[in-house]
Amino acid sequence: MAFFLVTGGAGFIGSHLAQELLRKNHRVRIIDNFSTGRRENLNGFLHKLELVEGDVRDSAAVKEAIGGVDYVLHQAALCSVWKSIDNPLESNEVNVQGTLNLLVAARDAGVRRFVLASSSSVYGPARRLPKRELMKPNPISPYAATKLAGEKYCQIFFHIYGLETVCLRYFNVFGPRQNPHSQYAAVIPTFILALLNHKSPTIYGDGEQSRDFTYVANAVQANILACLARGIAGQVINIACGVRHTLNALVANLHNLIGVDLPAQNTAARPGDVRHSLADISKAQRLLGYRPRVHFEDGLRRTVAWYKKEHTSDP
Repeated sequence: MAFFLVTGGAGFIGSHLAQELLRKNHRVRIIDNFSTGRRENLNGFLHKLELVEGDVRDSAAVKEAIGGVDYVLHQAALCSVWKSIDNPLESNEVNVQGTLNLLVAARDAGVRRFVLASSSSVYGPARRLPKRELMKPNPISPYAATKLAGEKYCQIFFHIYGLETVCLRYFNVFGPRQNPHSQYAAVIPTFILALLNHKSPTIYGDGEQSRDFTYVANAVQANILACLARGIAGQVINIACGVRHTLNALVANLHNLIGVDLPAQNTAARPGDVRHSLADISKAQRLLGYRPRVHFEDGLRRTVAWYKKEHTSDP
């Protein structure tokens, strides 16, 4: 049994990670300030884990949270391109200073390995697909810049201090517990909730932009593998499914799953938005033994079923 710290453990991905680690009989501690995380995400297993209610920008809280753990799975972040455009200072404080606080504490505590949740946004608008880890990053939003900075700090802490770090570049993770209510909400929960409420979803742009949508269970699998795989310290690794879908195709899928055929409303594209995103996942397959266990269509069915249960009175 290993001892894991999940930062942002009451959030969307963090809560799924905590739940799976508990299912595997590991000891789990989370740190969350509940600014975006929700206690409801921990229903049914909160009593099984240790909770530090604190902010990753608070060095004292971080030191308390990291004491004694074997592995850190760093999910805490302000995860929105558009929020970072509205408030770049706050994004930098949480995503860069918070990550640095955790790295220092992990180094000082002798943590075995530190896994960072990074983002495909670091690639920017590169036209060449699929996106491979050796491609030159080109962030075009403050959020993407903070994620790239976090990666660089992780690699520096490995090369200078010997702290084993691994950076996972997530591609458009979706699934149950993802917040659909924020003005910065991700596209899949936003579209689902709109259709469940018999409203037309809004697409920024023509809808032909594409994403490598990745069900949350795949990201959970990747994090656990990244803790255990040998010889991967200092690496940056794509985590996705290796298939892309347009937003127009996403809406068509949701029409079929929800049974509400309302056309999307198109509006102007937003600054900082990447046109196409598709991952090469061969490095993850080679180094981690990663294979996407839940593909897009199945993940979308599971996600719609969860939102129907949680946000409507439909069966």
